[in-house]
Amino acid sequence: MTTAVQKITLSSSRDIPFNKLVLSQSNVRRVKAGVSIEELAEDIARRGCLLQSLNVRPVLDAEGAETGMFEIPAGGRRYRALDLLVKAKRLAKTTPVPCVVRDPATTILAEDDSLAENVQRAPLHPLDQFRAFLAMRDKGMSEEGIAAAFFTTVNVVKQRLRLAAVSEKLLDLYAEDGITLEQVIAFTVTSDHARQDQVWEVVQRGYNQEPYQIRRMLTETTVRVSDKRVQFVGVDAYAEAGGVVMRDLFQSDDGGWVEDVALLDRLVDDKLKAEAETLAASGWKWISVAIELPYDHAHGLRKLAGTFPVLTAEEQFTLDALQAEYDKLEEEYREAEELPEAADERLGELETAIAAFEDRPALYDADDVSRAGVFVSIDRNGSLMVDRGYVRPEDEAPVSLDGDVEAEGEAVGPGVSDGTDPLVQRTVITLGGQGEPEEDDDVIKPLPERLMSELTAHRTLALHDALAQNPHVAMTALLHRLVMERYPYSAPTGCLEVSVRRQFFSVQAADLKDSASATGITERHNAWKADLPADEDALWDWLDALDEASRCALLAHCVSYGVNALYEKVDRYGGGLSQHSLDQRLKQADRLARAVGLDMVDAGWRPTVDNYLGRVTKPRILEAVREGAGDQAAQLIDHLKKGDMAKEAERLLADTGWLPEPLRLADQADTATAPDEAGGEDDNAALPDFLADEGDDDLSADAEDEERPLIAAE
Repeated sequence: MTTAVQKITLSSSRDIPFNKLVLSQSNVRRVKAGVSIEELAEDIARRGCLLQSLNVRPVLDAEGAETGMFEIPAGGRRYRALDLLVKAKRLAKTTPVPCVVRDPATTILAEDDSLAENVQRAPLHPLDQFRAFLAMRDKGMSEEGIAAAFFTTVNVVKQRLRLAAVSEKLLDLYAEDGITLEQVIAFTVTSDHARQDQVWEVVQRGYNQEPYQIRRMLTETTVRVSDKRVQFVGVDAYAEAGGVVMRDLFQSDDGGWVEDVALLDRLVDDKLKAEAETLAASGWKWISVAIELPYDHAHGLRKLAGTFPVLTAEEQFTLDALQAEYDKLEEEYREAEELPEAADERLGELETAIAAFEDRPALYDADDVSRAGVFVSIDRNGSLMVDRGYVRPEDEAPVSLDGDVEAEGEAVGPGVSDGTDPLVQRTVITLGGQGEPEEDDDVIKPLPERLMSELTAHRTLALHDALAQNPHVAMTALLHRLVMERYPYSAPTGCLEVSVRRQFFSVQAADLKDSASATGITERHNAWKADLPADEDALWDWLDALDEASRCALLAHCVSYGVNALYEKVDRYGGGLSQHSLDQRLKQADRLARAVGLDMVDAGWRPTVDNYLGRVTKPRILEAVREGAGDQAAQLIDHLKKGDMAKEAERLLADTGWLPEPLRLADQADTATAPDEAGGEDDNAALPDFLADEGDDDLSADAEDEERPLIAAE
C-alpha cells in the first residue's frame, strides 16, 4: 500500500510596522557574539534592507485572541539594530519590516525556531570570503570601501585579497582541507604561481611542511630589503628599474625581500662605479671598489697623513647651533621611557647634520694624491664608505742615493706628468678587487649557483645508484662514518649522513626524474619492497635469516640514500652550511665516486640546451665545445647567437663524453683532453651544411690537400 505524501505549507510573510514588534523571551541567544549591534545597524542602513526577514509570532491575550502585536523569537539582533536606527531618527517608527509570521496553532516551540535559525546554518568557508572580496574589487570597489562595508581594516582586506591570489591549485587543496590556512598564508610571500606550485611539490614529499619552511624556500633566492645593498641603492630605485619586492602581509618581514638579485647587484655596481668616477676627478691613482672589503685590506699600504679642513666662522656657528639644539632635546627627554616620534625624527636629522661637519674628508697634497688610492665600499647600514689616502709600496716616491726623495721631474713613473709632458694620469678603477673586463661576453664567469645545485643533484642521484650496487664500498663508507663518530677523531663531516635521512632535491632539473639513475633506484626499491615482510615485528627475523650477500646488498641500498653530494649556497654569516663543511662534503663525494667507479657519462648524463648549454654564457658554451669537439668546431660556431650556438653545441657534444666541472672527478677536471689532441676525426665532417666550409666544386685534388683557412657561415 502506497503511503500518501504529506504536503507542507510554509508560513506566510508580510510587512509589519516596526512599532508593532517586540522581543520574545523565547530567544535562545543570551551571550553577545559576532558582529556588534552597532555594526549590524550601519550595515542595514548602508544596504537599505534586511537580508533576512524576522521570524515572528502573534501576541495573544488571555482568551487566546491576537492583540495586533508580534513577538520575535528569531531575529532579535536584527530587531535591536533597527531599534538603534529608530532611536537615531534614521528610521521611522512605522516603517514596514519584512516578517515571516508563524501560525499560533503550530506545535513547533518558539525556542525551537530560535535555536534552529542559529544552529542549522553552515559557516562560510574562509576561501569563499577571500574570493568574495576579490570579486568586489574586480567590480570596482576599492580596498578602503570593502573595509568600511565590513567594518574591518584595509590591511585585513589586503590580506584576504593576497590569499585569494594564491595559485588555484593550492586554493583547491585548501578548499578540500589538503593544506592548512597557515600554509596558504606562507605561500602569499610571492605572487609567482609557478614557484608556489614548485615549492609545494617539494614540500609535500618531505617531512617538514611547516609554514616557516615554505617561506624559507620561497625566499631562498632573494635578498632582504634590510640588506645593505638594498639600503645603498634604495627600494624606490630598485622598483623603478623593474625590480619586484616580495612582502609578507601576515607577519613582520623587515621590509620584504628583493626578488631580482641580479638586477640589485647591477644597480649596486653601477652606483658604486659612479661614486668611484666622481672620486677619480680628484686625481687618485687607483680606486678599489667592493661591496664588502676583505679583512686587513690595507695591510702593507702606507696611510697618508692628511689635514682636516678648518671650519669657517659661519660653519662653526651652524655646528654650534645644531649641537645646542641636540643637547636641549636630549636633556628634555632624558627621563622619558619612549621618545615622541617627532622628537626622535628631529634627533636623527641633527645627528646626520652634525656628522656631516665632523666626518669631512681629509685634505692631501696633490703629489701624494697622484700616487695614492682609495677604497670604496658599503658600510653595514648601507651608506657609502670611502677610505682615502693609501700608497702601495710600488708607488712610493723614488729615493736618491743621498737619501732625498727625487723630484717628480727626475723620476717620472707611468701615467705621471713631469710638468712639460701633457700626459694626464688616468685613475684605475677596480670592481670587486679586479679590473673591469673590456668585454663581459668574453669572460668565462663562474657557473650560476642554481645550475651548480642542479648538476650536483644529478651526481648525487647517480652516486646513490652506484653505491647501492657496490656493497663493499657502502660498508666501508658506513664504517668510516661510524668510527669517526665513536672514536676520538675530528668531528665527522662529509657527504654520508647515516641517519639514514633521504635526500630530497629542492633544486633539480626537469630531466632528473627520467634519468637512468632514478629509474634504477626506483626499480631496486620496488624489488626490495616486494620481498619485505608486511608485519613490522617479523622484519628482524627476516633480516636475520638473509644470506650474507643479500644482507650486504640491502645495506648498500639503504646506505646509498644517505649520500648528500649537493652543492649548496654557503651561509657567509655562519647561520647554516659553512664553506669548510661544503668543501668536505664535495671532497668526500669525489672519493666515493672514485671508489664506486662513477662515470656520469655511463650514468646517462648528456649536455643539452635545457640542462646546461642554454643556462651558461657563450664563452662557457665555446669552452665546452672546444674541450669536447675540438677547436675547429668551436671556431665554426663562435659567430652564432646564443640560442643557435647552444643547440649546435648540444649536437656536437652528444657523443663526446664531455662533462662540466661539477660532474667530473677532480683528476678528470685537470686532464680534460680535446678530441683534436687525441687524434679525432675532422670536425667539418660532423657539422651541418650551414656551418661547414663551402669550397668550389672544381678545385683540384692538389688544392684540396692544402690547408685552407676556416670559413664561418654567414
